[in-house]
Amino acid sequence: MTASALEVLAKTVSETKQSEIIANPDKVYFPFLGGDNIFTNGFKLSNVMFKIPGTNFVIYWYGFLIALGILIAMIYGFRKMRSFGINPDKATDSVIGGLIGAIIGARLYYVIFSLSDYMTESGSLDWKAIISVRDGGLAIYGGLIGAILVGGIIAKIRKLKLITLLDVIAPCFLIGQAIGRWGNFFNQEAFGSNTTLPWGMMSAKTVSYLSEVQTDLADKAGVIVDQYAPVHPCFLYESLWCILGFVLLHLYAKHRKFDGEIFLMYIGWYGLGRFFIEMLRTDSLYLANIKVSELVAGTCVLVSIVLIIIFRSMVNRNGDYKLYADTDVSKAQLAEYDMFEKMKAEKSELKRKISDAKSNGEDFSALQAEYDEKFGRNSVKSEINAEVSDDGEEYKSIVEDDESLDLDMDNIEDENDIKELNELEPDEQNDSIEEETEDE
Repeated sequence: MTASALEVLAKTVSETKQSEIIANPDKVYFPFLGGDNIFTNGFKLSNVMFKIPGTNFVIYWYGFLIALGILIAMIYGFRKMRSFGINPDKATDSVIGGLIGAIIGARLYYVIFSLSDYMTESGSLDWKAIISVRDGGLAIYGGLIGAILVGGIIAKIRKLKLITLLDVIAPCFLIGQAIGRWGNFFNQEAFGSNTTLPWGMMSAKTVSYLSEVQTDLADKAGVIVDQYAPVHPCFLYESLWCILGFVLLHLYAKHRKFDGEIFLMYIGWYGLGRFFIEMLRTDSLYLANIKVSELVAGTCVLVSIVLIIIFRSMVNRNGDYKLYADTDVSKAQLAEYDMFEKMKAEKSELKRKISDAKSNGEDFSALQAEYDEKFGRNSVKSEINAEVSDDGEEYKSIVEDDESLDLDMDNIEDENDIKELNELEPDEQNDSIEEETEDE
Protein backbone atom coordinates (compact mmCIF):
# COMPACT_ATOMS: atom_id res chain seq x y z
CA MET A 1 0.00 0.00 0.00
CA THR A 2 1.45 3.41 -0.95
CA ALA A 3 2.09 6.23 1.49
CA SER A 4 -0.51 8.46 -0.21
CA ALA A 5 -3.15 5.76 0.18
CA LEU A 6 -2.28 5.52 3.86
CA GLU A 7 -2.74 9.25 4.32
CA VAL A 8 -6.25 9.07 2.88
CA LEU A 9 -7.02 6.04 5.00
CA ALA A 10 -5.74 7.68 8.19
CA LYS A 11 -7.91 10.72 7.61
CA THR A 12 -11.05 8.59 7.40
CA VAL A 13 -10.47 7.54 11.00
CA SER A 14 -10.65 10.84 12.84
CA GLU A 15 -8.56 11.74 15.85
CA THR A 16 -11.74 11.60 17.91
CA LYS A 17 -12.36 8.01 16.77
CA GLN A 18 -8.71 7.14 17.42
CA SER A 19 -9.00 8.39 20.98
CA GLU A 20 -12.27 6.52 21.45
CA ILE A 21 -10.71 3.26 20.30
CA ILE A 22 -7.72 3.63 22.62
CA ALA A 23 -10.01 4.47 25.54
CA ASN A 24 -12.11 1.33 24.99
CA PRO A 25 -9.71 -1.64 24.85
CA ASP A 26 -12.60 -4.09 25.21
CA LYS A 27 -14.33 -2.96 22.00
CA VAL A 28 -13.99 -3.84 18.31
CA TYR A 29 -14.86 -1.31 15.62
CA PHE A 30 -15.72 -1.51 11.93
CA PRO A 31 -15.47 2.21 11.13
CA PHE A 32 -16.18 1.87 7.39
CA LEU A 33 -19.33 -0.22 7.77
CA GLY A 34 -21.55 2.80 7.15
CA GLY A 35 -23.71 5.05 9.29
CA ASP A 36 -24.26 5.28 13.01
CA ASN A 37 -24.58 1.67 14.14
CA ILE A 38 -23.16 -0.90 16.54
CA PHE A 39 -20.31 -1.72 14.18
CA THR A 40 -19.05 1.84 13.72
CA ASN A 41 -19.64 2.68 17.38
CA GLY A 42 -17.93 -0.51 18.50
CA PHE A 43 -19.13 -3.50 20.49
CA LYS A 44 -17.58 -5.22 23.49
CA LEU A 45 -15.60 -8.37 22.83
CA SER A 46 -13.85 -10.42 25.50
CA ASN A 47 -11.55 -13.36 24.92
CA VAL A 48 -12.88 -14.89 28.16
CA MET A 49 -15.92 -17.12 27.75
CA PHE A 50 -16.52 -17.58 31.48
CA LYS A 51 -14.74 -18.10 34.76
CA ILE A 52 -15.54 -21.10 36.92
CA PRO A 53 -17.11 -19.74 40.13
CA GLY A 54 -14.94 -20.03 43.22
CA THR A 55 -11.77 -20.67 41.21
CA ASN A 56 -9.24 -18.79 39.13
CA PHE A 57 -9.77 -21.12 36.20
CA VAL A 58 -10.86 -19.29 33.07
CA ILE A 59 -12.37 -20.76 29.90
CA TYR A 60 -11.32 -18.80 26.83
CA TRP A 61 -13.29 -18.49 23.62
CA TYR A 62 -10.17 -19.54 21.70
CA GLY A 63 -9.95 -22.91 23.41
CA PHE A 64 -13.71 -23.46 23.40
CA LEU A 65 -14.05 -22.79 19.67
CA ILE A 66 -11.15 -25.08 18.82
CA ALA A 67 -12.74 -27.82 20.95
CA LEU A 68 -16.13 -27.20 19.32
CA GLY A 69 -14.56 -27.43 15.87
CA ILE A 70 -12.88 -30.72 16.79
CA LEU A 71 -16.14 -32.14 18.16
CA ILE A 72 -18.21 -31.26 15.07
CA ALA A 73 -15.43 -32.51 12.81
CA MET A 74 -15.31 -35.85 14.65
CA ILE A 75 -19.09 -36.28 14.43
CA TYR A 76 -18.96 -35.68 10.69
CA GLY A 77 -15.90 -37.88 10.19
CA PHE A 78 -17.24 -40.92 12.03
CA ARG A 79 -20.50 -40.69 10.10
CA LYS A 80 -18.60 -40.72 6.81
CA MET A 81 -16.19 -43.56 7.57
CA ARG A 82 -18.46 -46.38 6.45
CA SER A 83 -19.00 -44.82 3.02
CA PHE A 84 -15.21 -44.78 2.59
CA GLY A 85 -14.92 -48.41 3.71
CA ILE A 86 -13.32 -47.65 7.09
CA ASN A 87 -14.29 -49.53 10.24
CA PRO A 88 -15.15 -46.65 12.69
CA ASP A 89 -14.28 -48.77 15.71
CA LYS A 90 -10.77 -49.53 14.45
CA ALA A 91 -10.25 -45.87 13.50
CA THR A 92 -11.01 -44.47 16.97
CA ASP A 93 -7.50 -44.93 18.36
CA SER A 94 -5.97 -43.32 15.29
CA VAL A 95 -8.29 -40.31 15.49
CA ILE A 96 -7.62 -39.73 19.19
CA GLY A 97 -3.88 -40.13 18.66
CA GLY A 98 -4.07 -37.75 15.72
CA LEU A 99 -5.77 -35.10 17.86
CA ILE A 100 -3.04 -35.31 20.48
CA GLY A 101 -0.40 -35.17 17.78
CA ALA A 102 -2.12 -32.17 16.18
CA ILE A 103 -2.09 -30.13 19.39
CA ILE A 104 1.56 -30.96 20.15
CA GLY A 105 2.63 -30.41 16.54
CA ALA A 106 0.76 -27.11 16.22
CA ARG A 107 2.38 -25.75 19.37
CA LEU A 108 5.91 -26.96 18.56
CA TYR A 109 5.70 -25.51 15.04
CA TYR A 110 4.65 -22.12 16.43
CA VAL A 111 7.27 -22.10 19.19
CA ILE A 112 10.14 -23.15 16.88
CA PHE A 113 9.51 -20.27 14.49
CA SER A 114 9.04 -17.71 17.27
CA LEU A 115 11.54 -19.09 19.76
CA SER A 116 12.74 -15.70 20.99
CA ASP A 117 9.29 -15.08 22.49
CA TYR A 118 9.69 -18.10 24.75
CA MET A 119 13.10 -17.37 26.24
CA THR A 120 13.67 -16.11 29.78
CA GLU A 121 16.01 -13.25 30.62
CA SER A 122 18.68 -15.80 31.54
CA GLY A 123 18.50 -17.33 28.06
CA SER A 124 16.71 -20.55 29.00
CA LEU A 125 13.41 -21.80 27.64
CA ASP A 126 10.26 -20.64 29.44
CA TRP A 127 8.50 -24.02 29.59
CA LYS A 128 5.48 -22.60 31.41
CA ALA A 129 4.87 -20.19 28.52
CA ILE A 130 5.52 -22.93 25.95
CA ILE A 131 2.84 -25.28 27.28
CA SER A 132 0.27 -22.50 27.83
CA VAL A 133 -1.91 -22.57 24.72
CA ARG A 134 -5.19 -21.19 26.03
CA ASP A 135 -4.38 -17.68 24.77
CA GLY A 136 -3.34 -18.79 21.29
CA GLY A 137 -0.14 -19.78 19.55
CA LEU A 138 -1.10 -22.83 17.47
CA ALA A 139 0.09 -23.19 13.88
CA ILE A 140 -2.18 -25.01 11.42
CA TYR A 141 0.58 -26.65 9.41
CA GLY A 142 2.27 -27.94 12.56
CA GLY A 143 -1.06 -29.42 13.59
CA LEU A 144 -1.43 -31.20 10.25
CA ILE A 145 2.08 -32.65 10.48
CA GLY A 146 1.53 -33.84 14.05
CA ALA A 147 -1.90 -35.32 13.29
CA ILE A 148 -0.71 -37.25 10.22
CA LEU A 149 2.47 -38.47 11.92
CA VAL A 150 0.93 -39.77 15.17
CA GLY A 151 -2.42 -40.79 13.68
CA GLY A 152 -0.64 -42.48 10.77
CA ILE A 153 1.54 -44.60 13.04
CA ILE A 154 -1.49 -45.77 15.00
CA ALA A 155 -3.39 -46.43 11.77
CA LYS A 156 -0.52 -48.63 10.60
CA ILE A 157 -0.56 -50.55 13.88
CA ARG A 158 -4.34 -50.98 13.64
CA LYS A 159 -3.93 -52.08 9.98
CA LEU A 160 -6.10 -49.31 8.61
CA LYS A 161 -5.83 -47.98 5.08
CA LEU A 162 -4.12 -44.70 5.97
CA ILE A 163 -4.62 -42.90 2.67
CA THR A 164 -8.35 -43.68 2.78
CA LEU A 165 -8.56 -42.52 6.39
CA LEU A 166 -6.95 -39.24 5.31
CA ASP A 167 -9.70 -38.84 2.70
CA VAL A 168 -12.25 -39.01 5.53
CA ILE A 169 -10.32 -36.63 7.76
CA ALA A 170 -9.54 -33.98 5.12
CA PRO A 171 -13.01 -32.31 5.19
CA CYS A 172 -12.88 -32.61 8.99
CA PHE A 173 -9.76 -30.44 9.02
CA LEU A 174 -11.70 -27.76 7.15
CA ILE A 175 -14.55 -27.91 9.66
CA GLY A 176 -12.16 -27.52 12.58
CA GLN A 177 -10.27 -24.69 10.92
CA ALA A 178 -13.42 -22.81 9.87
CA ILE A 179 -14.75 -22.79 13.45
CA GLY A 180 -11.42 -22.49 15.25
CA ARG A 181 -10.42 -19.36 13.30
CA TRP A 182 -13.12 -17.42 15.13
CA GLY A 183 -11.04 -17.87 18.26
CA ASN A 184 -8.57 -15.49 16.59
CA PHE A 185 -11.34 -12.91 16.36
CA PHE A 186 -11.98 -13.06 20.11
CA ASN A 187 -8.23 -12.77 20.69
CA GLN A 188 -8.00 -9.94 18.12
CA GLU A 189 -5.18 -11.66 16.26
CA ALA A 190 -4.50 -13.19 12.83
CA PHE A 191 -5.42 -9.92 11.12
CA GLY A 192 -3.79 -8.33 8.10
CA SER A 193 -2.47 -5.04 6.81
CA ASN A 194 -4.56 -1.89 6.32
CA THR A 195 -7.66 -1.87 4.15
CA THR A 196 -10.35 0.56 3.01
CA LEU A 197 -12.89 -2.24 2.54
CA PRO A 198 -16.16 -1.87 4.50
CA TRP A 199 -15.36 -4.81 6.77
CA GLY A 200 -11.98 -3.45 7.85
CA MET A 201 -11.78 -3.69 11.64
CA MET A 202 -9.98 -1.83 14.42
CA SER A 203 -9.40 -2.25 18.13
CA ALA A 204 -6.99 -1.06 20.77
CA LYS A 205 -5.11 -4.32 20.24
CA THR A 206 -4.66 -3.82 16.48
CA VAL A 207 -3.44 -0.28 17.14
CA SER A 208 -0.96 -1.46 19.77
CA TYR A 209 0.30 -4.39 17.72
CA LEU A 210 0.79 -2.45 14.47
CA SER A 211 2.67 0.29 16.29
CA GLU A 212 5.08 -2.36 17.64
CA VAL A 213 5.72 -4.16 14.35
CA GLN A 214 5.80 -1.26 11.88
CA THR A 215 9.58 -1.29 11.60
CA ASP A 216 9.90 -5.07 11.36
CA LEU A 217 7.19 -5.29 8.67
CA ALA A 218 8.93 -2.61 6.62
CA ASP A 219 12.29 -4.38 6.93
CA LYS A 220 11.15 -7.99 6.43
CA ALA A 221 8.25 -7.68 4.01
CA GLY A 222 8.46 -4.12 2.73
CA VAL A 223 4.94 -3.47 4.05
CA ILE A 224 4.04 -0.08 5.50
CA VAL A 225 1.17 -0.02 7.98
CA ASP A 226 -0.71 2.69 9.86
CA GLN A 227 -1.82 1.67 13.32
CA TYR A 228 -4.78 4.04 13.17
CA ALA A 229 -6.25 2.49 10.03
CA PRO A 230 -8.61 -0.55 9.84
CA VAL A 231 -7.09 -3.94 9.01
CA HIS A 232 -8.09 -7.01 7.01
CA PRO A 233 -9.94 -9.60 9.18
CA CYS A 234 -7.82 -12.46 7.83
CA PHE A 235 -9.37 -14.94 10.25
CA LEU A 236 -12.72 -14.30 8.52
CA TYR A 237 -11.27 -14.82 5.05
CA GLU A 238 -9.76 -18.15 6.06
CA SER A 239 -12.91 -19.30 7.83
CA LEU A 240 -15.05 -18.60 4.74
CA TRP A 241 -12.46 -20.25 2.48
CA CYS A 242 -12.52 -23.39 4.63
CA ILE A 243 -16.33 -23.51 4.65
CA LEU A 244 -16.41 -23.31 0.86
CA GLY A 245 -13.72 -25.97 0.62
CA PHE A 246 -15.62 -28.28 2.93
CA VAL A 247 -18.79 -27.98 0.84
CA LEU A 248 -16.89 -28.72 -2.37
CA LEU A 249 -15.02 -31.74 -0.96
CA HIS A 250 -18.18 -33.10 0.63
CA LEU A 251 -20.00 -32.97 -2.69
CA TYR A 252 -17.07 -34.38 -4.66
CA ALA A 253 -16.29 -37.27 -2.29
CA LYS A 254 -18.66 -39.74 -3.99
CA HIS A 255 -17.01 -38.96 -7.35
CA ARG A 256 -13.39 -39.43 -6.23
CA LYS A 257 -11.21 -41.32 -8.68
CA PHE A 258 -8.69 -42.86 -6.27
CA ASP A 259 -8.04 -43.21 -2.56
CA GLY A 260 -6.17 -40.15 -1.33
CA GLU A 261 -7.63 -37.75 -3.89
CA ILE A 262 -9.80 -35.91 -1.35
CA PHE A 263 -6.81 -35.40 0.94
CA LEU A 264 -4.67 -34.08 -1.91
CA MET A 265 -7.49 -31.73 -2.92
CA TYR A 266 -7.68 -30.49 0.67
CA ILE A 267 -3.94 -29.82 0.73
CA GLY A 268 -4.18 -27.91 -2.54
CA TRP A 269 -7.36 -26.01 -1.67
CA TYR A 270 -6.24 -24.89 1.77
CA GLY A 271 -2.75 -24.08 0.49
CA LEU A 272 -4.16 -21.91 -2.31
CA GLY A 273 -6.27 -19.83 0.07
CA ARG A 274 -3.59 -19.64 2.75
CA PHE A 275 -0.97 -18.49 0.22
CA PHE A 276 -2.91 -15.33 -0.65
CA ILE A 277 -4.28 -14.72 2.85
CA GLU A 278 -0.77 -15.01 4.27
CA MET A 279 0.31 -12.16 1.98
CA LEU A 280 -2.00 -9.91 3.98
CA ARG A 281 -1.03 -11.15 7.46
CA THR A 282 1.07 -8.96 9.73
CA ASP A 283 1.79 -11.64 12.37
CA SER A 284 3.38 -14.30 10.18
CA LEU A 285 6.14 -16.67 11.27
CA TYR A 286 9.35 -15.98 9.37
CA LEU A 287 12.36 -17.96 8.21
CA ALA A 288 14.87 -15.19 7.51
CA ASN A 289 12.70 -12.76 5.49
CA ILE A 290 10.42 -15.46 4.08
CA LYS A 291 6.96 -16.12 5.46
CA VAL A 292 7.01 -19.79 6.45
CA SER A 293 3.30 -20.43 5.91
CA GLU A 294 3.36 -18.75 2.51
CA LEU A 295 6.25 -20.96 1.43
CA VAL A 296 4.61 -24.13 2.75
CA ALA A 297 1.23 -23.20 1.25
CA GLY A 298 2.66 -22.60 -2.20
CA THR A 299 4.57 -25.87 -2.07
CA CYS A 300 1.42 -27.75 -1.04
CA VAL A 301 -0.52 -26.36 -4.00
CA LEU A 302 2.13 -27.42 -6.53
CA VAL A 303 2.70 -30.87 -5.01
CA SER A 304 -1.01 -31.65 -4.76
CA ILE A 305 -1.68 -30.69 -8.38
CA VAL A 306 1.23 -32.79 -9.65
CA LEU A 307 0.26 -35.84 -7.57
CA ILE A 308 -3.41 -35.67 -8.58
CA ILE A 309 -2.43 -35.58 -12.26
CA ILE A 310 -0.01 -38.51 -11.83
CA PHE A 311 -2.42 -40.72 -9.87
CA ARG A 312 -5.37 -40.00 -12.15
CA SER A 313 -3.23 -40.98 -15.14
CA MET A 314 -2.24 -44.24 -13.40
CA VAL A 315 -5.88 -45.04 -12.61
CA ASN A 316 -6.96 -44.36 -16.18
CA ARG A 317 -4.20 -46.59 -17.55
CA ASN A 318 -4.96 -49.49 -15.21
CA GLY A 319 -8.70 -49.41 -15.87
CA ASP A 320 -9.55 -51.87 -13.08
CA TYR A 321 -8.77 -49.68 -10.07
CA LYS A 322 -11.02 -50.23 -7.05
CA LEU A 323 -11.61 -47.73 -4.30
CA TYR A 324 -10.88 -49.22 -0.90
CA ALA A 325 -14.62 -49.14 -0.07
CA ASP A 326 -15.22 -51.56 -2.97
CA THR A 327 -12.59 -54.12 -1.95
CA ASP A 328 -13.30 -57.42 -0.24
CA VAL A 329 -11.05 -56.44 2.67
CA SER A 330 -13.11 -53.37 3.46
CA LYS A 331 -16.38 -55.27 3.16
CA ALA A 332 -15.13 -57.97 5.51
CA GLN A 333 -14.00 -55.46 8.13
CA LEU A 334 -17.28 -53.58 7.95
CA ALA A 335 -19.16 -56.86 8.34
CA GLU A 336 -17.27 -57.45 11.56
CA TYR A 337 -18.14 -53.96 12.73
CA ASP A 338 -21.83 -54.37 11.87
CA MET A 339 -22.04 -57.68 13.70
CA PHE A 340 -20.44 -56.31 16.85
CA GLU A 341 -22.77 -53.33 16.75
CA LYS A 342 -25.73 -55.68 16.42
CA MET A 343 -24.53 -57.72 19.40
CA LYS A 344 -24.03 -54.57 21.49
CA ALA A 345 -27.54 -53.39 20.64
CA GLU A 346 -29.01 -56.78 21.56
CA LYS A 347 -27.12 -56.81 24.85
CA SER A 348 -28.28 -53.29 25.70
CA GLU A 349 -31.88 -54.19 24.86
CA LEU A 350 -31.82 -57.27 27.10
CA LYS A 351 -30.39 -55.25 29.98
CA ARG A 352 -33.14 -52.68 29.53
CA LYS A 353 -35.86 -55.36 29.58
CA ILE A 354 -34.40 -56.92 32.73
CA SER A 355 -34.27 -53.50 34.41
CA ASP A 356 -37.87 -52.73 33.44
CA ALA A 357 -39.03 -56.11 34.72
CA LYS A 358 -37.29 -55.51 38.06
CA SER A 359 -38.84 -52.06 38.37
CA ASN A 360 -42.31 -53.43 37.66
CA GLY A 361 -41.89 -56.37 40.08
CA GLU A 362 -42.21 -58.87 37.23
CA ASP A 363 -40.49 -62.21 36.81
CA PHE A 364 -37.29 -61.64 34.85
CA SER A 365 -35.70 -65.09 35.27
CA ALA A 366 -36.23 -66.01 31.60
CA LEU A 367 -34.67 -62.76 30.45
CA GLN A 368 -31.75 -63.21 32.83
CA ALA A 369 -31.20 -66.75 31.58
CA GLU A 370 -31.17 -65.50 27.98
CA TYR A 371 -28.70 -62.77 28.91
CA ASP A 372 -26.39 -65.21 30.73
CA GLU A 373 -26.51 -67.63 27.82
CA LYS A 374 -25.61 -64.99 25.25
CA PHE A 375 -23.41 -62.59 27.18
CA GLY A 376 -22.56 -64.12 30.55
CA ARG A 377 -19.11 -65.18 31.72
CA ASN A 378 -19.58 -68.77 30.56
CA SER A 379 -21.47 -67.94 27.39
CA VAL A 380 -20.50 -69.35 24.02
CA LYS A 381 -19.09 -66.40 22.12
CA SER A 382 -20.41 -66.01 18.60
CA GLU A 383 -17.86 -65.53 15.90
CA ILE A 384 -18.04 -63.81 12.56
CA ASN A 385 -17.57 -65.54 9.25
CA ALA A 386 -17.17 -63.33 6.22
CA GLU A 387 -18.15 -64.97 2.98
CA VAL A 388 -16.79 -63.24 -0.09
CA SER A 389 -17.13 -64.40 -3.67
CA ASP A 390 -14.23 -64.15 -6.11
CA ASP A 391 -15.76 -61.18 -7.93
CA GLY A 392 -16.64 -59.41 -4.68
CA GLU A 393 -20.24 -58.88 -5.78
CA GLU A 394 -21.98 -61.31 -3.43
CA TYR A 395 -21.14 -60.56 0.15
CA LYS A 396 -22.66 -61.41 3.49
CA SER A 397 -21.63 -61.94 7.09
CA ILE A 398 -23.11 -64.60 9.34
CA VAL A 399 -22.70 -65.61 12.97
CA GLU A 400 -21.53 -69.16 13.67
CA ASP A 401 -21.20 -71.11 16.88
CA ASP A 402 -17.91 -71.84 18.65
CA GLU A 403 -17.00 -74.62 16.18
CA SER A 404 -17.10 -72.29 13.18
CA LEU A 405 -14.49 -70.08 11.61
CA ASP A 406 -13.21 -67.29 13.88
CA LEU A 407 -12.18 -64.74 11.27
CA ASP A 408 -9.85 -62.23 12.95
CA MET A 409 -10.11 -59.06 10.87
CA ASP A 410 -6.94 -57.64 12.41
CA ASN A 411 -4.99 -60.30 10.49
CA ILE A 412 -6.59 -59.54 7.12
CA GLU A 413 -4.45 -57.12 5.14
CA ASP A 414 -5.41 -57.78 1.53
CA GLU A 415 -7.91 -59.64 -0.65
CA ASN A 416 -5.58 -62.62 -1.10
CA ASP A 417 -5.89 -63.37 2.62
CA ILE A 418 -9.67 -63.67 2.26
CA LYS A 419 -9.49 -65.83 -0.87
CA GLU A 420 -6.94 -68.19 0.71
CA LEU A 421 -9.08 -68.57 3.82
CA ASN A 422 -12.23 -69.27 1.82
CA GLU A 423 -10.48 -72.09 -0.08
CA LEU A 424 -9.75 -73.93 3.18
CA GLU A 425 -12.04 -76.17 5.17
CA PRO A 426 -13.27 -74.65 8.47
CA ASP A 427 -10.76 -76.57 10.60
CA GLU A 428 -7.92 -75.61 8.30
CA GLN A 429 -9.06 -71.98 8.39
CA ASN A 430 -8.77 -71.85 12.17
CA ASP A 431 -5.30 -73.42 12.01
CA SER A 432 -4.21 -70.95 9.35
CA ILE A 433 -5.26 -67.91 11.39
CA GLU A 434 -3.67 -69.29 14.55
CA GLU A 435 -0.38 -69.84 12.74
CA GLU A 436 -0.44 -66.30 11.33
CA THR A 437 -1.11 -64.85 14.76
CA GLU A 438 1.78 -66.85 16.28
CA ASP A 439 4.13 -65.66 13.54
CA GLU A 440 3.34 -62.05 14.31
